[in-house]
Amino acid sequence: MLGKLSGWAKQLGDSTFNLHRLNIGPRLTLCFLFIILALLLGNAVSLWQFHVARSQADHLSAVDQELIAVLQAHISLMSFYERLDFLADSESTGQLVKEVEALRNAILQDSRRSRDALGRLPPQVQLDPALLPTLLSIQDSLPAELQAITALANSNEWEAVRLRLAKQVRPLESRSSELVQNIDREVGEERAQAVLNIEAIQRRILLILTTTAVVTLLFAALLGSAITRSITQPLRRLIEGSAALARGDFSHRVPAAGRDEIARLGNVFNDMIVTLQELYRELQSREAYLAEAQKLSHTGSFGWQVSSGEVNWSRETYRIFGYEPTANATIDFVLQRVHPEDRSAVQQLLERASRQKTEFDFEHRLLMPDRSIKYLRVVGRPSEGEGGSFEFVGAVTDITERKRAEEALRRSEGYLAEAQRLTRSGSWAWDVRTLDVFWSQEMFRIFGYFPEKMKPTMSHFLERVHPEDRPAVEQRAKIESTHKENLDFESTYRIVLEDGTIKHLHSIAHPRLNDAGDVIEVVGTTMDVTERKLADEERERLRQVQADLAHLSRVTTMGELTASLAHEIRQPIAAALTNAKTSLRWLGRDNPDVPEAREASSRIIKDVTRAAAIISRISLLFKKGGLQRELVDVNDLIEEMILLLRNEASRYSISFRAELAPDLPNVMADRVQLQQVFMNLMLNGIDAMKDTSGASELTIKSELADGQLLISITDTGVGLPPDHKDQIFTAFFTTKDAGTGMGLPISRSIIESHGGRLWAVATCGPGATFQFTLPVTVAAHA
Repeated sequence: MLGKLSGWAKQLGDSTFNLHRLNIGPRLTLCFLFIILALLLGNAVSLWQFHVARSQADHLSAVDQELIAVLQAHISLMSFYERLDFLADSESTGQLVKEVEALRNAILQDSRRSRDALGRLPPQVQLDPALLPTLLSIQDSLPAELQAITALANSNEWEAVRLRLAKQVRPLESRSSELVQNIDREVGEERAQAVLNIEAIQRRILLILTTTAVVTLLFAALLGSAITRSITQPLRRLIEGSAALARGDFSHRVPAAGRDEIARLGNVFNDMIVTLQELYRELQSREAYLAEAQKLSHTGSFGWQVSSGEVNWSRETYRIFGYEPTANATIDFVLQRVHPEDRSAVQQLLERASRQKTEFDFEHRLLMPDRSIKYLRVVGRPSEGEGGSFEFVGAVTDITERKRAEEALRRSEGYLAEAQRLTRSGSWAWDVRTLDVFWSQEMFRIFGYFPEKMKPTMSHFLERVHPEDRPAVEQRAKIESTHKENLDFESTYRIVLEDGTIKHLHSIAHPRLNDAGDVIEVVGTTMDVTERKLADEERERLRQVQADLAHLSRVTTMGELTASLAHEIRQPIAAALTNAKTSLRWLGRDNPDVPEAREASSRIIKDVTRAAAIISRISLLFKKGGLQRELVDVNDLIEEMILLLRNEASRYSISFRAELAPDLPNVMADRVQLQQVFMNLMLNGIDAMKDTSGASELTIKSELADGQLLISITDTGVGLPPDHKDQIFTAFFTTKDAGTGMGLPISRSIIESHGGRLWAVATCGPGATFQFTLPVTVAAHA
């Protein structure tokens, strides 16, 4: 039975109840409730057995009461009989009569008491059916017998009294005695059975108490063990998870089945692991970012416990000082790397800071093993560590690049200032909101102010501007400060210094806009262009001299071509004269031939127009004036020059060959100056071929090459002297006996003023080639 109970209890603890579904408090409460229920069950069974025993005892007591009631009735009857027998023997009628009433009351009282005692017996007491009637019949017959005896005594019939006592009262005593014996036998049997029952109940109570104690203890042990396992196993898993977490194993998870506190704790622990893993990853990421940031910013961190001398460095700090991360950092490590010239000052500063517990911020140099020098900035602040220990925490920044940059910046600023001084260009800035003005050193020099004596303002600026230019400058400043487009503004104006010196300035301004598109600042440069202005004026005078010289060269050349030009003009004039005479003859006939005369007149007009065009072109070459740029068809210009110089070439049996590319763009140029270039180069070719034997040819070629117009003039003459190829464009250098040496220099200056280039090319055979270009930036289609 105990085995079955233990198995049932184990099964109850292991499988019947899902303890992990209960919280620990209810689980323990349930355990105690089961134990209490088991104890209550045992006590209930014991009480039930005690109740059974009590019932047996009550039954035995009732049987005893029955016996007592019968004995009392029997004793009362015997006492009644003995008293009557005594009175009968005394034969005292008076005494008998005197005691009869007391005996009668005693008999009635004993009868009532016996009936009451038998009536109060428990229902479970089974009375003998004849007991009560027999007892009542005996008690009920006694008063009648007493009355009869009293009557006999009054008659002094004492013998009859004694006889009646013997015959009537004595049998009643026998019946009473027999009744007492029967009741005593029954009571003995009932008592024996009750004793047996009580003994059985005692054994059952002992067995029940023992069984209850054993079952309760076993049930408590099994249930306690199950509850303990339901608590300790998850706790052991939590401990294992904590150990895994301490090892850095974030993949470990605690099995968390159920809904009790430990299960919730397991879920919280798992969630905590996930959160810690995310935090750890984020921490690693931030540490990586921090390490990368320290690496990029060349800034390392440190901690210095003053009492122990322990120093903790980040990896970047090790890199800055040139030590391996495995080395144990100390203050001596620091001092070993400090530059000898800075070591004493650094040591004193550290000692003072550690003694006074104050912050420090200083710069010093490191002398590395490779003899290179680093510049460091060290910042530290005092802090209270764990356990009240004092330490410094701070950062070390490698500012070598910054120092070099500062040095480079100082040099650059020096170079810039020197460059501004050499180029006479100053920089400035104007905050349109605060009206603050910044000037570079060169700006102060240009405007004749001293930077150490004043702070520049717009008033100082306008004070120097020439009165005639001041309104325009003020208007320009207003436009620059309010214009909402990101455009540069250029202006040229004059300033007047205190000594009356006038300077010409050229300024470029650039507005800086905010997100709303409003001008917040204007920055710019101002250049002293006084010398350039004077140089431009001198250049203009030189250009005028050059133009006069070019005109003189043209006039001289035209003088040399007088015979050819006269022949060129004479031809259309002679043709016109012939056509006029022919027209007169046609009209002088008897029948005038008007159509023929009209045709001859048309030829006259054509010849005159041709002569007029020749004279116009010649007059242009003689014309003196400024540049007049226009769209010029280079191919038409070449054909005009071939026509103009054809007679001059024919004198020396020289032919022209034109290789003109079609659809060339027109050129924006001065027509007269290009005519002069073509004339100089073509005449030079004719001069080079006039003394040669055989057929001579002058080739003029036009084409478009590399986005430029390329003109080539090639002759078959004597060629260029090898030793003087680079000198032919020098002024006054000539290879002709009667040359001035100005034709080629003037031609080059004309081409260069048009943005082109003129050069000579030696050919493989006889002759020479001159080429020049005009850029497409000055070319346009007609």
